[in-house]
Amino acid sequence: MFGIGGAELLIILIVALLVLGPEKLPGLARSLGKGMGELRRISTDFQRALNVETALDETQRREKQAQKPAVRAAQADAGAERGKRPDDTEKA
Repeated sequence: MFGIGGAELLIILIVALLVLGPEKLPGLARSLGKGMGELRRISTDFQRALNVETALDETQRREKQAQKPAVRAAQADAGAERGKRPDDTEKA
């Protein structure tokens, strides 16, 4: 998880047991576990919110890209209804 192997974790636990004592160590481990779980939930919620915003932005961008050809086609149709093509030039 943090790049700590089994031997390093064992040494950390032994030092924590010596420093804190057997009475306080289970409570500290429980509090640490709850804190890490809460941090994981917050991180997951934040990541989901970012993913939703990114997907929404992408959808809006694609809709704008899809509307550009539709607007051009509508303008060409309007010109054709008037009897002119957009590429015709008027002759004087």
